[in-house]
Amino acid sequence: MQAHHSTSEQHNVKQPSAARKPLPAFPSIAVVGATGAVGHEFLEVLSDLDVPMRELRLFASERSAGKTMHFKGASQVPAGDIVIEAASDDAFAGVDIALFSAGASVSKALRAACKRSGTLMIDNSSAFRMEPDVPLVVPEVNPQDAFSHTGVIANPNCSTIQMVVALAPLHKRAGIERIVVSTYQAASGAGAPAMDELYQQTRAYLNHEELHVQAFQHQIAFNCIPHIDVFLPDGSTKEEWKMVQETKKIMGDQSIRVAATCVRVPVLRCHGEAVSVQFKRPLSVEDARVALQAAPNVQLMDDPAHNTYPMPGLLAGTNKTYVGRLRADASVEHGLQMWVVADQIRKGAALNAVQIALLLMGKPITV
Repeated sequence: MQAHHSTSEQHNVKQPSAARKPLPAFPSIAVVGATGAVGHEFLEVLSDLDVPMRELRLFASERSAGKTMHFKGASQVPAGDIVIEAASDDAFAGVDIALFSAGASVSKALRAACKRSGTLMIDNSSAFRMEPDVPLVVPEVNPQDAFSHTGVIANPNCSTIQMVVALAPLHKRAGIERIVVSTYQAASGAGAPAMDELYQQTRAYLNHEELHVQAFQHQIAFNCIPHIDVFLPDGSTKEEWKMVQETKKIMGDQSIRVAATCVRVPVLRCHGEAVSVQFKRPLSVEDARVALQAAPNVQLMDDPAHNTYPMPGLLAGTNKTYVGRLRADASVEHGLQMWVVADQIRKGAALNAVQIALLLMGKPITV
């Protein structure tokens, strides 16, 4: 996939303060949680975007230390097998950027180690997202927030990322009053074991064999599960809570009202979202279309006459956020409806984190 370097996204972006050590042009980059689904995708993205770096180091648990993973290569780091190191308190010396996807407990345990080493932590877990001094960043939406970091930048939840990428250009035009979103989330959101379970259950179902449930609360093959993460006292799930709170923080607008229902579906990769938006000011379908066509890393796939709309099964491995089924919502004043799809492992996780690193290196890109 081609990476097109652009300066058009740098408007209103703060530059690093003199007090903070700037990132080198060719940093040492580490992937923490390298053996997981997102860890594997980090390696793919770093290669696909030809990220400038002087070295690439891989960290995982003690049981994976000494094993190797293959890297396809980038301009400064040749293709080859890289030995996995154990993630420990003294592992980050010389590392400029650490891309974390090892779970909240690991991120919390290693935060101090990164700080001591002067390593920027870009964290994919939920550990720090709602901390006031930790920026929660989607480069297409709030790039300026990245430069206020004090050593940690949080990657938002996958379902939140694709929704705000699609809605930010519309929010700028008409101001969002309320969002009602129903998600159709792929197995990949629960990691590699969950993807394996979907394969195994599908095979067993078709062969009339017993289905084994472990990664999810219920059978995922040929089923939909309206339960992602834990239930909260108000009856919502934590995944739904994340979409509500993270959207407000990323958009910088606590007045936006969000109602979310998050559902796991038997799709391997790419989340789908049915989004209904009510705006503060009038916004026609035509004006929304123009805004989306001009938005960075958004692709409009919206031609119902020719059965053209985004579909998760056909967009795995892609980098953009896709929008279709754009139409007026006559049930509310100033309402629009749309269907949004993006690859959860790429834009919803690894790609967004790498984009943050490139932004801080002064190399924002259009993917």
